[in-house]
Amino acid sequence: MSNPRHERQSLFFTGKHEVAIHTEQMPALGAGQVLIETLYSAISAGTEMLVYRGQLPSEVAVDAGIEALEIPNAYPMKYGYACVGRIIQCDDQVESSFIGKTVFVFHPHASYIVANIDDCLLVPEDIAPETALFLPNMETAVNLVQDVRPIFGERGVILGQGIVGLLVSALINEFPLSSLFALDHYQKRRDIAGSFSGVTALNPELDLQELQADLFANGDGADFVIELSGSPEAMNTAVDVCGYGARIIIGSWYGTKTAAIDLGGKVHRNRLTIYSSQVSTIAPELSGRWDKQRRFSVVWDALRKQRPEQLISHRIPFDQAKDIYQTLDSKPHDVVQAILVY
Repeated sequence: MSNPRHERQSLFFTGKHEVAIHTEQMPALGAGQVLIETLYSAISAGTEMLVYRGQLPSEVAVDAGIEALEIPNAYPMKYGYACVGRIIQCDDQVESSFIGKTVFVFHPHASYIVANIDDCLLVPEDIAPETALFLPNMETAVNLVQDVRPIFGERGVILGQGIVGLLVSALINEFPLSSLFALDHYQKRRDIAGSFSGVTALNPELDLQELQADLFANGDGADFVIELSGSPEAMNTAVDVCGYGARIIIGSWYGTKTAAIDLGGKVHRNRLTIYSSQVSTIAPELSGRWDKQRRFSVVWDALRKQRPEQLISHRIPFDQAKDIYQTLDSKPHDVVQAILVY
């Protein structure tokens, strides 16, 4: 793709269920900035469907943790935060040796990106660009595992097997647990989760009684539940399968969606702990020894080992992006991970 250097193609959410590719003027390179030609960007279906469906809370910025997304939540708006590209131009204050380097940048979907060099993460030479697209989701998965703190012999349940759910299942499966159950409505996701040797994949609509029977026949319910379904109603399922003193970790962002959650009987009697997990920060109890740089080093290693590029089900030309959003909205069971190709 040729670059006129003063224009780029950017994806805009222009209204509920409306996506368009618009040509816009490129910002000039500022001090310490680089120009990146995008190779791929990944669609984060969970969050981007909230944008697509108009379900983001209106009173908050799109993402206060990412500079490119510190904008009001109003249409038309750009979104997306997983781009991999190649540096093709540097400001005079940036070493010219960066030209040609492959980088990851948290930025909305666009054919060219102007970014501060300090905000670019160099992709290790042994990691493919498509693999690097999973950096934010793998960081989220690592953060969730750190928040869960699995203990030898515990019984765990993961609600939701989207990309983050699958990555969490893969990582937690490495711990010597007594049992690990992964629940999802879609067969394609269950098949992937079930391919992990220590994971039992179940359908929450059909197998919930089986799950409860197993958990309570072999012990006092689940020790931990991770809620990643994106449906706040699933919190009641989490409560139902928990045992005494268990912990529920909320990894989903529900946007404006709400649901009635029974905080009476089991929550109260069983002394359940319910807390949220958010990847933009380090948990307070870990921040003395962990920072983002250390966590990213763990994430790169996890990407090497897990090879999540195998989860890519759709590679869509950027100019056809509208079609994949329609598919994600109407046929989510058909998509595991969609990426845009530039």
